Amino acid sequence: MKHNHIVIMAGGVGSRLYPVSTPEHPKQFLDLLGCGKTLIQLTYERFLHVDPQAQFWVVTSGRYTHFIREQLPDIPEEQILAEPEARNTAPCIAYACWKIRRKDPQANIVVTPADAYVPDCEAFAATMQQALDFTASRPAIVCVGIQPASPHTGYGYIHAPGASDGIVKVEAFKEKPALEVAERYLADGGYFWNAGIFVWNIETIEAELRAHAPQICGVMDELAPALYTPVEEDELARLFPTCEKISIDYAVMEKSDDVHMIPGHWMWSDLGSFEAIEKITGKKLK
Repeated sequence: MKHNHIVIMAGGVGSRLYPVSTPEHPKQFLDLLGCGKTLIQLTYERFLHVDPQAQFWVVTSGRYTHFIREQLPDIPEEQILAEPEARNTAPCIAYACWKIRRKDPQANIVVTPADAYVPDCEAFAATMQQALDFTASRPAIVCVGIQPASPHTGYGYIHAPGASDGIVKVEAFKEKPALEVAERYLADGGYFWNAGIFVWNIETIEAELRAHAPQICGVMDELAPALYTPVEEDELARLFPTCEKISIDYAVMEKSDDVHMIPGHWMWSDLGSFEAIEKITGKKLK
């Protein structure tokens, strides 16, 4: 029986929302929607709908761990992973997965950003449960695509023709496009916004990282003997900055030939701009 683990990536500085979001207090730890909860609290609660028994992990910068302790007090201290410096998402995901594998070699994993807005928790949970069921029994990566509501130039796109409700093979990942390219995507169909949510089992992600990001795996293998020991922090500080600085999209997603997509038929926003937040709240951000 595979157990579900939810890895929340919460290391960003939210620079597009400066001066509301600052490097000292970035957007994932703010109540940007005026609902009494921060974005990371909303993300945590949304995933409790997916699996209330899941193990939760947060990967963040060392300077933000106090926010996690204050805002998500139910997450065990040893499952708050502090990066000594930002090296983009591939090293951060590798570190979390090496930690998880040591505890649970049968793990089924979701990796998610901390700061998206999805108001329909039940519809979201149904989508994520379908993805987790898929990866529990096969060596596949599943990403989440959002039906585009506009030719948005601030999101990456996933080309997955034929996707309606089920899980389909991804043909290509596309970088943030120019407006005329985004308009063509919408006209052609089969293009989805990339929500940055990934689902896989531990065997799959380790195999994919070893195939496509061997340098990062070499660093993690050197770190491995120190995991869950008193020297982990020192070894992490020594080794982690030597990881190649690369996103999981470039390191694995665009190179793997076993990536699938599930469409999310629910409202989603990455709250990446003042305009996006004001559209949801109906209020100007001070």
